[in-house]
Amino acid sequence: MFLIDTQNKSATPLEKKSFAELKLNERQDLQEWIAGNPEILGENLLIIQKEFDEFPDTNERLDLLALDESGRLVIIENKLDDSGKDVVWQALKYASYCATLKKSEICDIYQRFLGSEGDAAEKISDFFDEPDYESIKLNPENGGQRIMLVAANFRKEVTSTVLWLTERGIDITCIKVTPYMDGEKLYLDVERILPVQDIDDYRIRLTEKKREEVKSSNEEALRYKTRRRFWSRALPVLREKTGLFGNVSPTKNHYITAPSGRAGISFVPTITRNNSRIDLYLDVGDKEKNKLIYSRLAEKKDGIESAFGESLDWHELRDKRASVITFNYRDHGLKDEEHWDEIISFMANNLKKLMEVFKEPIELAARN
Repeated sequence: MFLIDTQNKSATPLEKKSFAELKLNERQDLQEWIAGNPEILGENLLIIQKEFDEFPDTNERLDLLALDESGRLVIIENKLDDSGKDVVWQALKYASYCATLKKSEICDIYQRFLGSEGDAAEKISDFFDEPDYESIKLNPENGGQRIMLVAANFRKEVTSTVLWLTERGIDITCIKVTPYMDGEKLYLDVERILPVQDIDDYRIRLTEKKREEVKSSNEEALRYKTRRRFWSRALPVLREKTGLFGNVSPTKNHYITAPSGRAGISFVPTITRNNSRIDLYLDVGDKEKNKLIYSRLAEKKDGIESAFGESLDWHELRDKRASVITFNYRDHGLKDEEHWDEIISFMANNLKKLMEVFKEPIELAARN
């Protein structure tokens, strides 16, 4: 690696170092760099756990567990200056352990990683840019798990095994990381060395991508069509019960919006694949004002829930601009067409009640 001086037209070599020379640690340093910025590995990944050791009947632990943009689990193993001879076997074991993880378990693993710093389902939805968490597929059965091996040097027995496995459809990537010094500044050079992305590999991936896009497009079209059918059935009932939605047409979206009488505060009937709900959505365009309105409503929580007759789910969403108060119907969702009438009745009756119960509190909370 060279430092280029464009004015003097010179190239000065940076000093190549080993992690041992720099007294850097696998877990406290390299692992933390990757966890903090997984794009180091050359793609967009969502780190969902560090030092994952929740495998049954074993005390083994993997370094980092992540999700890629296709919903596949990625096992990341870091080995600093030497890959060691057993890293492939170790990573394959971890991949086999992770193969059985269900979506709910993956979300729980991520929630334990986040602690109180956020909601796992919401952050997964944000990562995939898909508001309907229920429609997101994680650890797909036909997708397999991926392995990333990170080290400064890879032994020949490791690269030979990786090549053999990749030829047989196992997704393993070797990433070489090399530290360099420039005075007091530390740089990290990152290079994918296996598998080599040649033209044949590009063509294979392009074909797979097109096939996946066709499949996703078909699934999306079916989901949109189903949502339109649901709202076609629901809207007449909602109009009759609430007097609203007169100008609303059946939509492909998983929600529709009803005004509260205050700009930026809406009632939002929502249906996902597995459940349905009604949200009171607070977003007047200003985070500080949103949180103030939410806090004023939260102060009246007991009285509101008493008047409504049910407990509500209160979500301030501190890391977001908006806040949400929700009444859930978890028994059935879009996939349960035989129960659509029950869902519609739930939405119509409880939307009307929520509008009545929140009318005065919203007026008071939204005042300057």
